[in-house]
Order: sequence, then C-alpha cells, then structure tokens
Amino acid sequence: MDKNASVRRRLIKASLSTSACAAFSPGLSLAQNPPWPSRPIRMVVPWPAGGLVDIAARQLASRLQTALGQPVVIENRVGAGGSVGSEHVARAAADGHTLLFATSSLTVSAALQTRASFRPMQDLQPVALVANAPSILVAGPSIQVNTVKDLLELAHRRPGQLTYASAGIGSFAHLVVERFKAENRIFAVHVPYTGAPGAMNDQLAGRIDFQMANITVALPHVRSGRVKALAITSRERFSGLPDTPTMIEAGIQDFEADQWLGLLAPQGLPAAVSDRLSAEVNRALGDPALRETLQNAGIQLATPTSTVAFDGLVKAEFARWQQVVRTQNLRMD
Repeated sequence: MDKNASVRRRLIKASLSTSACAAFSPGLSLAQNPPWPSRPIRMVVPWPAGGLVDIAARQLASRLQTALGQPVVIENRVGAGGSVGSEHVARAAADGHTLLFATSSLTVSAALQTRASFRPMQDLQPVALVANAPSILVAGPSIQVNTVKDLLELAHRRPGQLTYASAGIGSFAHLVVERFKAENRIFAVHVPYTGAPGAMNDQLAGRIDFQMANITVALPHVRSGRVKALAITSRERFSGLPDTPTMIEAGIQDFEADQWLGLLAPQGLPAAVSDRLSAEVNRALGDPALRETLQNAGIQLATPTSTVAFDGLVKAEFARWQQVVRTQNLRMD
C-alpha cells in the first residue's frame, strides 16, 4: 500500500471525526451555526417611552448595536406594572434575539402575583446588571408640605383623604409607598397609572398629592418648583439635588429603596449568548459618555458584575418583597 495514501486516509478520518464532534457540541454549534446574533435584536421595555427605564435602555441599545453588529430595536410594551412586556419576553424563543430591559418592579410584581399566567422568577433569567436608580418622595401643589414630617402629620390628620400615584399596580413605586405607609401607620389612596410620566402629569395638575417618583421624570419639575422634593430613597444624597435629605436623614429609619435596572432573557438562553451579552454590557458600563448621560438623568451605572451575581441579587430581592407582601397582606387586585 502507498504509504502516503495511508497517511491521507488517516488524516481524512480524523478530520471527519472532529467535524462530527463539533456538530453535536452545543457551544461550538451555537458559535458557528447559526451565528449569533443573526438578525435584529428586540429589547422590550415594559414601560412607556420617555421614562427613566426607556432612557437607559435606549442608551444601552445603541452601544450593544455597535458591539454586536446587528440593530437593537427598542419595543415599548406597557401595562400591568410591567408584567405585559415581561410576559411577552418570557414566552419568546430563548435564542438571544428577544430581551427584556427590566427593573426591580419585576420582583415586586412576582411577589404580588396571584395568577399563574407566567412565573417571572422561573420563566425569565437575569443576564446583566446595568444601573441603579433612587426615587424621590415628592409632594404636589395640592398639599402644602415642606418635609416628610409635614406629610406624615397631614396624613394622620386626614386619614384616607390623601392620594398617591405610582407607575402601576405592582410597580416598584407602588410597594415602596406601601412600605412607607405601613411603617408610619398612615392611610392614603393609591391611584395607579401605566407609567411614571402619566403619574407626574396628574400630580402637576393637582389631581395627585404625593408619590415616590423616579428621578428622571421628577427632576425637571423639582428644579422648576412645580413639585417639592421631600426626601430621596438612596443611602447617600443625590448630587443633582444636594439640599434634599435622604429618607433616613428625614427621620425614616432604615428606609433605603434604590431600584436596579438590568437585562433579562427567556429562560433557557444558551450560556454562550448569555456570556457574550454580559461581557458587552459590562464593557459598555465603562463608557464615560454613557455614565455622564445617565447620571444627568439620575441613574447610576452599576459596577460590572457577573451574571451569577445579578441572579443572586434578583432572587434575594424577590424574597424580601415576598416578606413585605405577606406582612402587609397586599394583592395585585
């Protein structure tokens, strides 16, 4: 037998064997066939355009689009305290082409959930932590208060007569105020909206007395004097409103309630796609221009972290809100 022919046959056999292994290797097949991303990516934002979450999502999307080489299209699907958009993503294919840009409201609505149309903690998986944002307790022109103490005294004098707004039943703002009410033994009527801008518009018109508003929506109106900032929910004062005390400084002990903003996907997202997304998000967090843009909107970029760490944060927060819901006997309806 020709020695060279025998060597060629062995090399061909080895090559075929290697190709067969690659075809059945999930990691390799994902990377090579099909490539990811192979088409535009939809990033679902379960809140209206123009709000804090939407602004952060669009800033991140523009950077991911450059990094991934495919359009990243924002799709606002609002309703039910963020649940409409979240459920839409949970039911999408877990191929990395449909993502959710969510907030702490996801864990709040999951803790309040009484119907099993979908299970946020089981049907969605965290991918990357993006940012943190405090809220501001603001009083509208319908009530004459200057401090948190003034608001509490008024609420005690007029039980059940004051109204407060939120971005929807089961939203982060909803449960933060419910916690505030419970800890201070006041009663006020909840008026839910489909997003923060609508809630602020009605407060400016004098139809709502107070709310725990996100900074992006509230800041221009606080600075113009149309609403009054009573306190901020972060542990440290916000640099954009240096004269506004924290809730703790205002006398509400241990009251800290920042919300996270992050990227999630349908459960079952391949590890290779999750890892790539996490790496690109963490790379974007180092962009000074992105940091400055979001800080001006009241959003603090997160320190780059792992998917595992973000998953732990989400699960721990869900457990905390479950405890609040049980203690206060709260319901979505």
